[in-house]
Amino acid sequence: MSEQNQPANLQRKLGARHLNMIAIGGCIGTGLFLASGSTIASAGPGGALLAYAVIGVMIYFLMTSLGELATHNPTTGAFFTYGNKYVENGFGFALGWNYWYNWAITVAFELVAVQFIMKFWFPDIPGFWWSLAFLSIIFAINAMSVKGFGESEFVFSLIKVIAIVAFIGLGIFMIFKIMMSEPNAVFANWHYKDAPFVGGLQAMIGVAMIAGFSFQGTEMVGVAAGESESPEKNIPLAIKQIFWRILLFYILCIFIIGTLIHYDDPLLIQAANNNDVSVSPFTLLYEKAGLAFAAGLMNAVILTAVLSAGNSGMYSSTRMLWNMAKEGSAPKIFAKLDSRGVPMNALYATTIIAAFCLLTYFVSEKDVYFWLLNMSGMCGFIVWLGIAVSHYRFRKGYIAQGYKLEDLSYRAKLFPFGPLFAFALCLFITLGQNYQAFMGDHVDWKGIISTYITIPVFLIIWLTYKIKYKTKLIPYDKMDVKPLKKS
Repeated sequence: MSEQNQPANLQRKLGARHLNMIAIGGCIGTGLFLASGSTIASAGPGGALLAYAVIGVMIYFLMTSLGELATHNPTTGAFFTYGNKYVENGFGFALGWNYWYNWAITVAFELVAVQFIMKFWFPDIPGFWWSLAFLSIIFAINAMSVKGFGESEFVFSLIKVIAIVAFIGLGIFMIFKIMMSEPNAVFANWHYKDAPFVGGLQAMIGVAMIAGFSFQGTEMVGVAAGESESPEKNIPLAIKQIFWRILLFYILCIFIIGTLIHYDDPLLIQAANNNDVSVSPFTLLYEKAGLAFAAGLMNAVILTAVLSAGNSGMYSSTRMLWNMAKEGSAPKIFAKLDSRGVPMNALYATTIIAAFCLLTYFVSEKDVYFWLLNMSGMCGFIVWLGIAVSHYRFRKGYIAQGYKLEDLSYRAKLFPFGPLFAFALCLFITLGQNYQAFMGDHVDWKGIISTYITIPVFLIIWLTYKIKYKTKLIPYDKMDVKPLKKS
């Protein structure tokens, strides 16, 4: 097909069920299936549950903020576009590149996790080959039309949703069984030794960061809005369903694990202290229930979940790069679409970054895993800060220009408390993530750099753009708050 006949825009082929599953696919992966055990070991069952609950409340406000922005202006550029329109061009530019980098690196991170999972069945095969094989699969799925991608992600996510529901069912059954035989032993783990809260403030902040990383991906519905069939109807529905389902999954799973497994169980301690991501509390619980076959099956489900998260991440980062190129904030070569409306050049570039997972050929899997985790950990919080700032300024501009709130397709609740609360909590967790590195006789510069490097990189990109193009904060009365015309 000639360049003149190529589609100019992405295809609106994603329905409400696709939006739901893309967001679920993005945020239910290693965070829940692998990292949840280490959070309980680090902060105790009460500390882990409280951290996930508080982060869940913050996510609720962020999702409602994103819902208002995405229904009013459904675009694949999402955070990049909102930063440009409602804050400042340099801010949007830095936010877009941060989001692309975040999910491209997260795909690599998920693919390294695949190596640990595959060792369960094939301990003698080098993990490098598994990452290469599954990277090829994820690339092939994303190279399909958006409809094909949506259907594959729907199936992937459905598998893990069914697995989580089954796990919750088993956990409730085990708790009920204990309750019937030993009523006083049901909540024994909640006041066992130092429980329910272990490790103090430092542990709580660390777990909050892991919880935040676990929830990252819920914002993908904003990116997928650009390819939604009826964004004004599907996005509000997806926002509501996604948040409550995900929060319910996380809270119930953390509660069940904390109730049935001691926070100082040797395997959970191994996961927390030795950074052993191969220890899943889900598999451990099935083994304790005497269901060895189910434990093996759960590992297969965890593999599907990790692949689904990587698949969603590849989709989201590719679309962000395409949109930035279309708007002139990335090389124009990435703005090209093939005959099916797929941005293949953007997909190639994202795949190259995702191929960092192959560094395990030269370096140990654990070193690469935590290196990639540190590289991407802060990026998601920066995106969330961007959502809160963009929504706050959008609403202020919308009112300043005389528009009525009743005309919005979806209106975020508790404004301005919602975005202000989300911004403050995100900032607190981001800055406090490794505060202990500044204490003691010697400053841990290596720890500081590995934890906070993303923040100065983001600021450098933003300020460089701002200085070069002399951009300024957009006044409320000059802001483009008109709704995006339907294509």
